[in-house]
Amino acid sequence: MSRPSVLEQLSIIIPLASEETEHNQLIADLHSHGQHQVEIIPRSNQTRAKSLNNGAAEASGEWLWFVHADSRISADNLQALEQSLEKYPDALHYFDLAFDQQFLSGNALGANLRSRLLGIPFGDQGFCIKKSLFNKLGCYCEDTAYGEDLLFVWQAHQARIKLRRIPSTLLTSGRKYQQQGWLKLSLLYQWRWILMSAPQLLKLIAIRIRALYE
Repeated sequence: MSRPSVLEQLSIIIPLASEETEHNQLIADLHSHGQHQVEIIPRSNQTRAKSLNNGAAEASGEWLWFVHADSRISADNLQALEQSLEKYPDALHYFDLAFDQQFLSGNALGANLRSRLLGIPFGDQGFCIKKSLFNKLGCYCEDTAYGEDLLFVWQAHQARIKLRRIPSTLLTSGRKYQQQGWLKLSLLYQWRWILMSAPQLLKLIAIRIRALYE
């Protein structure tokens, strides 16, 4: 009997805000690409981190794919994801990012450069990881008001789990920038990731130095 394909062992976890319904289009995307049997777990549990962790705990698949509700999944995304998981099973995988608004092309370029050069992707880039590795990392931090995705990436670096870029672009909505203002939100996100990363980088350096002596 042949082993199930990677996609057949996938659990897709979608964190939802209160009364959010955009994930219905995301589910329609999956079905239109033949993924009728994949396990889909939408969750809304007070905070995004709790929703992610709750969905991960319930998931029965070998792989956990965390996808934002306002993302859109293409056939190319699925094919590239499958190939990446097969080639690098013990990594944290992420996609390149694109927005559905042309005026945000600079933001997408910045996010992709940050991911490739600094190894710091964000959650809207569709993290995918083995459930066993996710549990090893200790799940998403629930003690932060924001940035649980960024902290999760730093946890992976500190645990020496490799990050792997999936050579495919995941499309996401730019509505928050329209609603809250491009400049305001762009500056806020930049400030937050730099502020949160500084102590995590120091922690990583301390871990590496300690490992040298041990």
